Amino acid sequence: MFTDSHCHLNFPELVSQLPAIRRAMAEAQVTRALCICTTMEEFEGVHALALAHDNFWSTVGVHPDNEGVTEPSVQDLLDRAALPRVVAIGETGLDYYGMEDRKGGRSIADLEWQRDRFRTHIRAARACGKPLIIHTRSASDDTLAILREEGEDGAGNQAGGVFHCFTESMQVARAALDRGYYISFSGIVTFKSAQELRDVVAFVPLDRMLIETDSPYLAPVPYRGKTNNPSYVPHVARQVAETKGLALEVVAEATSRNFDRLFPGVMA
Repeated sequence: MFTDSHCHLNFPELVSQLPAIRRAMAEAQVTRALCICTTMEEFEGVHALALAHDNFWSTVGVHPDNEGVTEPSVQDLLDRAALPRVVAIGETGLDYYGMEDRKGGRSIADLEWQRDRFRTHIRAARACGKPLIIHTRSASDDTLAILREEGEDGAGNQAGGVFHCFTESMQVARAALDRGYYISFSGIVTFKSAQELRDVVAFVPLDRMLIETDSPYLAPVPYRGKTNNPSYVPHVARQVAETKGLALEVVAEATSRNFDRLFPGVMA
């Protein structure tokens, strides 16, 4: 019924609890999950989850915020994207959040390595025809500009993809949709302070929307502050349904159908 389109089940706090999480998923009618890769070093572990479970799939990519890790070439990404049950490239993108505290006072100009890494992922995705999982935080202008420069402008899309854990403005949502991309919402939509984001939920067409946990992070209300896991994704769906005035089952079915459409590899 429900599909978690973005989770990190290889992270220690989740993989150690995997049997219990899978039971909780079954009880909550969360039938599928996409396991997201954030470094080349962890790819093997992420991929192993997808190979071991027929309702899990994998991606390959390096998160924009990760430093001191292996920098992939286009060919590195393509080699892994060709493996069974690898259905997307990412997560990739740009992260300019916390330039003072999180990035040591560096300037945006100092993050050219992030932009180069993003271009590498886009080129790989376009070459293999698999969608991009895009992370953008405080960097939407550059994210959209680089997609356009690399040919992902809507008309010329060869990859497509999803803006995951969306927290940007209505204008950014409109620009992503205009480029043919999907938008995924996380447990943040359930937070009391997130009315502006719920306004974006109301705006985004249901046929262009995914839901996710981004677990172990961002547990939805009523679990906020606890370790998140895919069995909590129905709470995201429930908030989407309430915001859009729809039945929960309608949101569950539509977002799962969108998942199939965006990631055709899950149907192979």
